[in-house]
Amino acid sequence: MRRRAGLSQAALARRAHMPRSVVNAYEHDKRDPGVDTLARLAAAAGFELRLRPAVHHVDPDRAGRLLGQVLDLAEALPHHRRRGLTPSPFAHLDS
Repeated sequence: MRRRAGLSQAALARRAHMPRSVVNAYEHDKRDPGVDTLARLAAAAGFELRLRPAVHHVDPDRAGRLLGQVLDLAEALPHHRRRGLTPSPFAHLDS
């Protein structure tokens, strides 16, 4: 973002009203900026920070194939019916 704006670290730091060493630490992954700081840095570089909902595209054909595979796998697993609930071995401790 800074390079794309054609700014040095010192120029960006001055515009964002923060020490150059902090900008350097962010760029070298030694610190993580909060959302407010990131927005301030973006604005200082001439950008706007926007949040929008993520869009997840689902391929219905692929999803159908995967579901079919999962159901086939589930049917292939051994199935044991339980005869009902068994009393807890700790039931006598309740009283």
